[in-house]
Amino acid sequence: MSVKDKIKAHPTLKKWAHWLLFPHNEMRPRWWVRAFVNPLYHRKGTGVKIGKRARLDLLPTQAFSVGDHAVVEDFSIVNNGMGAVDLGNHVFLGASNVVIGPVTIEDHVMTAQHVVMSGLNHGFNQVDEAFRYQTCTTSPIVIGTGSWLGANVVVTAGVRVGKFCVVAAGSVVTKDVPDYSIVGGNPARLLKSFNHTLGVWERVTEKSV
Repeated sequence: MSVKDKIKAHPTLKKWAHWLLFPHNEMRPRWWVRAFVNPLYHRKGTGVKIGKRARLDLLPTQAFSVGDHAVVEDFSIVNNGMGAVDLGNHVFLGASNVVIGPVTIEDHVMTAQHVVMSGLNHGFNQVDEAFRYQTCTTSPIVIGTGSWLGANVVVTAGVRVGKFCVVAAGSVVTKDVPDYSIVGGNPARLLKSFNHTLGVWERVTEKSV
């Protein structure tokens, strides 16, 4: 059993480790973790631009990487506390995005403002206990190469958005999106698919994705 697994299995050690990493009742790691520990564990490419007001709530216990020439705009939050976060090359995260791992965003993806991608869900099976204290579950999100997510989009845990897709503003994506698709709505529905033979986007019969 690894040291990490031993700590997780021992309630007292787990509580102590949590105190070392986080101030009381906060999810942002202590300054010494951000300044001295994370740089040793997390990979950052060349030409990366991260806004001064962006929050990287990162821990060394989970992976985080960001590719070359990626941009994370101000007021965005990236959290790998429950799962790895991988931002590819030339990724652009708009202002006030929230990315909670496990999430993989492939190369050349662009997002507008206030996009939420959370691979985390709180448990809700115990109705006599506040949901915030129940065991969390995770399921990875993947955003495919070259895709574009409009403002106020929500992508729920376990969803894969294919490559070169467009997700319309305000959409809530609860199911996988095929490659070369345009989706929109709550829940998101397939609106158009790209016809490679004709080189055009074609409207499709309405159905949920």
